[in-house]
Amino acid sequence: MTQVVPSHGVRHGSGRRRPVVVIGAGPYGLSVTAHLRAAGVDVRVFGEVMGSWRHAMATGMFLKSTPQATDLSAPVPGGTLADFCRAVGESVLTELTPIPCTTFVRYGMWFTARHVGEVENTQVRTVERSRTGYRVRLEDGEEIDAAAVVVATGLGALAHIPPRLLPLAPRGTGPEAALSHTSQHTDLSRYSGRRVAVVGGGQSALESAALLHEAGADVHVLVRGPRVRWGETPVLHRPLRRRLLKPSSPLGTGWALATVCHAPHAVRGLPAPARLLLHRRALGPSGGWWLRERVEGVVPVHCSRHVVRAGLRDGRAELTLAGTGDGPTAMTVDHLLAATGYRLDLNALEFLSPVLRHRLDRVPGSQAPRLTGTFESSFPALYFTGSLAAPTFGPMLRFVAGTAFAARRITAHLTASALPAATGGREGRHPPR
Repeated sequence: MTQVVPSHGVRHGSGRRRPVVVIGAGPYGLSVTAHLRAAGVDVRVFGEVMGSWRHAMATGMFLKSTPQATDLSAPVPGGTLADFCRAVGESVLTELTPIPCTTFVRYGMWFTARHVGEVENTQVRTVERSRTGYRVRLEDGEEIDAAAVVVATGLGALAHIPPRLLPLAPRGTGPEAALSHTSQHTDLSRYSGRRVAVVGGGQSALESAALLHEAGADVHVLVRGPRVRWGETPVLHRPLRRRLLKPSSPLGTGWALATVCHAPHAVRGLPAPARLLLHRRALGPSGGWWLRERVEGVVPVHCSRHVVRAGLRDGRAELTLAGTGDGPTAMTVDHLLAATGYRLDLNALEFLSPVLRHRLDRVPGSQAPRLTGTFESSFPALYFTGSLAAPTFGPMLRFVAGTAFAARRITAHLTASALPAATGGREGRHPPR
């Protein structure tokens, strides 16, 4: 087993050591922590290891991404998904082998033991500025004087349900209500024998619909777009000409995807409107190639249909539908499952103090943080990674494939120069790098 390098703290004027705090123990938090600790930085990382993958994925789900796009980033060789499979005596996965979420969780646990070390399974309640950096308060009341903070919380707090659906859950959404988000489920078999509408046309919607159908539910999928898009079946050995015309990348084939994967730093140099357009348009909603046979011709899918009004009657959801496609104009269901994605919004990160939330610079036209080339925000020594960094660096940061780029840049910046003290000057502002 790889030895995790003992770390030292970052000292300020009094000589007292201050740790770097990493918030989140998913793929990005674990990767950043592994690199920082290998560089000798004192790190405290908070969260449940692979928590969102354990609690926001229904039983039986698979990853949409390929093994090439699923490796966490270790500072030394030996930390890939293939290394894990060999270490536990399982067959190495290929692009033709969908990856069970349970396998990915086991891989994350193995990676933690081998390359990360201690993770504190507790929640951060507040992060606020202090004279020397950041004051971090934990749920048990402990206060930490942190030299820097890395926010790697994933998508959990960013789940989005369109307001027009919220009348279905006046007391809050969840599995027991008439309305829930896909991130709120680990077991869809509870809806066996019940009628369920799934709103959305991406992987989460389509795979949830397949699982619901296989569990005995009467499922209908409502897709706003004119058709469902499916991924292409991978070809393991492509002729040279095809590889030149459509080079491969962790996110798929084609020059556009290859470019954003190999040069996310160049994406940051684009004008903000172009980056946001790339963020919204690249890799739009689609289903994995391996899922198609479980949905097409099996589950009723109504394209060009969307909910314009939703209300409760006798505990059931009454939906009014509109759109140009053929299909029902009204539907009554026992439950509506919103596979409506996530919205990148700093205001949803309630552990950040109001000063931080309100004064952080945004990418123009969004609620995502404006970041330097080293993932630092407009407040010195406050970093954001994962999906919140995608409007800056492009779509690769929405996926596990971006962990190496993020972990290396953040670590290089934290170890190359003295961490700034958060004192004086224009509140939290510095020029972009």
